[in-house]
Amino acid sequence: MKIINDTYKGSVRYVVAQTEGVCSQAIELLVEGDVILDAAFHGGCNGNLKGIVALAKGQKISEVKARLAGITCGNKNTSCPDQLAQLLRLISE
Repeated sequence: MKIINDTYKGSVRYVVAQTEGVCSQAIELLVEGDVILDAAFHGGCNGNLKGIVALAKGQKISEVKARLAGITCGNKNTSCPDQLAQLLRLISE
Protein backbone atom coordinates (compact mmCIF):
# COMPACT_ATOMS: atom_id res chain seq x y z
CA MET A 1 0.00 0.00 0.00
CA LYS A 2 1.27 3.43 -0.94
CA ILE A 3 -0.15 6.68 0.43
CA ILE A 4 -0.30 9.15 -2.45
CA ASN A 5 -1.98 12.07 -0.66
CA ASP A 6 -2.25 12.95 3.02
CA THR A 7 -3.54 16.44 3.76
CA TYR A 8 -5.59 18.28 6.36
CA LYS A 9 -8.37 20.83 5.95
CA GLY A 10 -8.91 22.09 9.46
CA SER A 11 -9.38 19.03 11.65
CA VAL A 12 -10.36 16.72 8.76
CA ARG A 13 -7.68 14.47 7.31
CA TYR A 14 -7.94 13.47 3.64
CA VAL A 15 -5.91 10.42 2.63
CA VAL A 16 -5.63 8.67 -0.72
CA ALA A 17 -3.79 5.37 -0.97
CA GLN A 18 -2.97 3.04 -3.84
CA THR A 19 -4.07 -0.50 -3.00
CA GLU A 20 -2.07 -3.68 -3.69
CA GLY A 21 -3.21 -7.15 -4.72
CA VAL A 22 -6.93 -6.37 -5.08
CA CYS A 23 -9.36 -5.29 -7.80
CA SER A 24 -9.78 -1.76 -6.47
CA GLN A 25 -6.99 0.63 -7.39
CA ALA A 26 -7.29 3.24 -4.62
CA ILE A 27 -9.01 4.20 -1.40
CA GLU A 28 -10.00 7.76 -0.43
CA LEU A 29 -10.55 8.38 3.25
CA LEU A 30 -11.84 11.28 5.36
CA VAL A 31 -11.05 11.07 9.06
CA GLU A 32 -11.57 13.44 11.95
CA GLY A 33 -9.69 12.49 15.07
CA ASP A 34 -10.23 8.75 15.43
CA VAL A 35 -13.56 8.64 13.55
CA ILE A 36 -14.05 7.70 9.88
CA LEU A 37 -16.21 10.37 8.22
CA ASP A 38 -16.28 8.84 4.74
CA ALA A 39 -14.39 6.55 2.41
CA ALA A 40 -14.51 5.57 -1.25
CA PHE A 41 -12.94 2.78 -3.25
CA HIS A 42 -11.97 3.23 -6.89
CA GLY A 43 -12.56 0.05 -8.86
CA GLY A 44 -13.52 -3.28 -7.35
CA CYS A 45 -16.97 -4.68 -6.55
CA ASN A 46 -19.05 -1.52 -6.42
CA GLY A 47 -21.96 -2.71 -4.29
CA ASN A 48 -19.86 -4.60 -1.77
CA LEU A 49 -17.47 -1.70 -1.34
CA LYS A 50 -20.30 0.79 -0.88
CA GLY A 51 -21.61 -1.53 1.85
CA ILE A 52 -18.24 -1.63 3.59
CA VAL A 53 -18.04 2.17 3.48
CA ALA A 54 -21.59 2.53 4.84
CA LEU A 55 -20.69 0.28 7.78
CA ALA A 56 -17.39 2.11 8.43
CA LYS A 57 -18.80 5.65 8.45
CA GLY A 58 -19.03 7.11 11.92
CA GLN A 59 -17.00 4.28 13.44
CA LYS A 60 -13.72 4.55 15.32
CA ILE A 61 -10.60 3.64 13.38
CA SER A 62 -9.65 0.97 15.94
CA GLU A 63 -13.05 -0.76 15.60
CA VAL A 64 -12.94 -0.93 11.81
CA LYS A 65 -9.29 -2.07 11.78
CA ALA A 66 -10.07 -4.90 14.18
CA ARG A 67 -13.08 -6.11 12.19
CA LEU A 68 -11.56 -5.95 8.69
CA ALA A 69 -7.90 -6.89 9.16
CA GLY A 70 -6.95 -10.25 7.71
CA ILE A 71 -10.01 -10.76 5.49
CA THR A 72 -9.01 -12.44 2.24
CA CYS A 73 -10.67 -12.55 -1.18
CA GLY A 74 -10.63 -15.80 -3.14
CA ASN A 75 -7.06 -17.07 -3.32
CA LYS A 76 -5.55 -13.64 -2.58
CA ASN A 77 -3.74 -12.92 0.69
CA THR A 78 -5.69 -9.68 1.08
CA SER A 79 -9.01 -8.09 0.16
CA CYS A 80 -10.48 -4.62 -0.24
CA PRO A 81 -11.66 -4.66 3.40
CA ASP A 82 -8.19 -5.77 4.50
CA GLN A 83 -6.65 -2.99 2.41
CA LEU A 84 -8.86 -0.47 4.24
CA ALA A 85 -7.70 -1.95 7.56
CA GLN A 86 -4.07 -1.65 6.41
CA LEU A 87 -4.59 1.98 5.46
CA LEU A 88 -6.20 2.70 8.82
CA ARG A 89 -3.23 1.05 10.54
CA LEU A 90 -0.81 3.22 8.54
CA ILE A 91 -2.52 6.49 9.38
CA SER A 92 -3.06 5.69 13.06
CA GLU A 93 0.50 4.68 13.95
